[in-house]
Amino acid sequence: MNKKRLVVFLVSVIAILGIVGVSTKPAIDNMNLGLDLKGGFEILYEVSPLEGSETKDVDMAAVASSVSKRVNVLGVSEPDITVEGNRIRVQLAGVKDNEQARDVISSSAVLSFRDTSDNLLMDATVLKDGGASLGFNEGKAIVNLKIADTAKFYEVTSALSKTTDKLMVTWLDYQEGQRYAEEANKAATEDGPAYISAATVSEGLNSETVMISGNFTEDEAQELVDLLNSGSLNFQMKEIYSNVVSPNLGVGAFESTMLAGGIGILAIAVLLMVLYRLCGFISAISVAIYLVSTLALYTLLGGVFTLSGIAALVLGVGMAVDSSVITFERIKDSLYAGRSVKNAFKEGSHNSLSTILDSQITTMIAALILYIFGTGSVKGFATMLLISTILAVVFNVTLVRFLLGQVVKSGYLDNKKSWFGIKENYIPNVQKGEKYEDHSPWKNFDFVGKAKYFIAISVTIMIIGVGTMGFNGIKGDGIFNFGIDFSSGSRITMESKTTLKADTLQKEFEKLGVEPSDITLSGEKNEVASVTIKKAITEEQREKITDYMNETYKDVEVSDSTVSPVVGRELVKNAIIMSILSWVAILIYVSIRFKWDFAVSGIAALVHDVFVILAVFAFTRMEITTDIIAVLLTIIGYSINDSIVIFDRMRDNLKGYGRKQPSQEQLRDIVNVSLRETFGRSIVTASTTILPVIALLLFGSRNIFQFNIALLVGLIGGCISSLFIAPQLWYVLRLKFKVKHKAKKKPKKLKGPQEHIIPGVND
Repeated sequence: MNKKRLVVFLVSVIAILGIVGVSTKPAIDNMNLGLDLKGGFEILYEVSPLEGSETKDVDMAAVASSVSKRVNVLGVSEPDITVEGNRIRVQLAGVKDNEQARDVISSSAVLSFRDTSDNLLMDATVLKDGGASLGFNEGKAIVNLKIADTAKFYEVTSALSKTTDKLMVTWLDYQEGQRYAEEANKAATEDGPAYISAATVSEGLNSETVMISGNFTEDEAQELVDLLNSGSLNFQMKEIYSNVVSPNLGVGAFESTMLAGGIGILAIAVLLMVLYRLCGFISAISVAIYLVSTLALYTLLGGVFTLSGIAALVLGVGMAVDSSVITFERIKDSLYAGRSVKNAFKEGSHNSLSTILDSQITTMIAALILYIFGTGSVKGFATMLLISTILAVVFNVTLVRFLLGQVVKSGYLDNKKSWFGIKENYIPNVQKGEKYEDHSPWKNFDFVGKAKYFIAISVTIMIIGVGTMGFNGIKGDGIFNFGIDFSSGSRITMESKTTLKADTLQKEFEKLGVEPSDITLSGEKNEVASVTIKKAITEEQREKITDYMNETYKDVEVSDSTVSPVVGRELVKNAIIMSILSWVAILIYVSIRFKWDFAVSGIAALVHDVFVILAVFAFTRMEITTDIIAVLLTIIGYSINDSIVIFDRMRDNLKGYGRKQPSQEQLRDIVNVSLRETFGRSIVTASTTILPVIALLLFGSRNIFQFNIALLVGLIGGCISSLFIAPQLWYVLRLKFKVKHKAKKKPKKLKGPQEHIIPGVND
């Protein structure tokens, strides 16, 4: 026995656990939390040239730079500003005053000097860039401006001093239709006039510095200084989407989601160790370092963690475990075939590699398409899924195999085959010519024959779903209950310390001139209300609702989101494009790696999975949001992942027939045998993926409840389709079109004497 390898194994395990222990808290603390986990404000603008401008195109890089300067005025740490074609998305996690943020970002900051008849005298071109500064005069805050064109300024002020009223009115973002005469009457009111100041000019001013004094506080004066120094906007921005999340809601969602994720991952670790003993222990260690590495890498890349992103991370754990389970099952197959521990490890690792790569690449394809065509949280979800999948393969191919290899090569496990999760009394004595006998509960199960029952269940679900869609359409309620992400509108979320009542809220919103289409209560005492309004509310209505709720309910937190019809239509279009592209890409890849009948069967299973999810949502009338699209794409990747593992085993069993084409009965046997050989792995993988989702449903945030429901339905549907639909359809296609398979290549003959292989001795 090689004790050095055991020492390497033990030291490696201790080192990994130490790294995980030391790194976990910093990794979590350094997470850049998104709006749904930290609270904050998100707004999407459509950018276009100013009316009357000769410029047809807008420099979006300049727009982002200008918006960034305005965001800096708010003092928000790590703002996320993203250019999306002719749009710009601004996410400000942790911002407290969203109305101030909206005003500062969208302010064009165009300073103008006018007379009392509202004629333009001068604009900001007479000022020096960045020349505004805060000052004080007789204890009152003022704004000092440095003049660049002193001659122009003197000429204008000199002419103004000779007029009757001698007033120079200073405006910020003057709008057509505004009148000095009307605004001057508001000077004594709480809101005050729209202009900044109206100064008396008694003589021409030939100074390099002038002073603007108005009825503003020090903070307001400083904000004006910052806006003027950030530069005026030479483009216009139209708000088409906004989302406000209360900090309390965000923190609560983060804590509950992390708790649920931890419970799910712990359940996976226990399940692995029960089923695979030492291999399960190694896999659990790998999952721990994999999680820390994924968090660190995602943070390093500047990723923003959202609820759906954390769900993608939990799903990624299932993918990581799947890679290990494929290897472990192959090793068990070799052990049951009578191989020695060392040869079983070598053979199992080799035979599982192509399966792992094929299955994970299809998931990467779905994630890439999500990333390319998705926006906002969908893009973040895709990034996390992509990183998770890549690291899952890397850790399986390197760390898991390295750790297990050290123990195997030490010789310590030579007579301890049960440590791999197998029953030693089931291992045949190959020296006596014994063959392995399957002892699994499904050893005689006719998958091909029983498939019709599972297909009937799926067809029934889809028929009910289609019938419900038609019924809903006839009623005028819409085929699906699309959220405001797709149908446009607004959502108001309220969190109170007292119990809320839906009928009371309905009356209160109607009194405010707003007609809610749906009010959903959640929380232990119904203290959280989500109010959906099919028509996008105006800024004035938003402020009116917020003020009313703050007066009516004590300590209430009000959040809101608004989507324009333009964004809704584009989301639907992009969802369809993403689904079709992912199907086509997977079809091409599987056709290249396998045969076209495998690819068509796999795609049919994917379409089935998508329709099952949509049928359930149509029947239950649960709301469909952008996150549900992420689920559909994830299920596409997951389901084909499972199907490919089964296809890989079917391909291996086909090769045993050489160039001879199998008969109908032989094809039936190939499908049944392949499914019996992979059924255990499919159940384990499904369990390790479903366990975290169930934990998220039971203990996670209510904000992603429907996301997790869709994920659970999709995972169950994907498991059924990969076991009972894809292989059976392949069986039908192979029979009908007589597709030829690739014959197993004969090994090259080596020169010189050949070693005689004795099973169980030097195999």
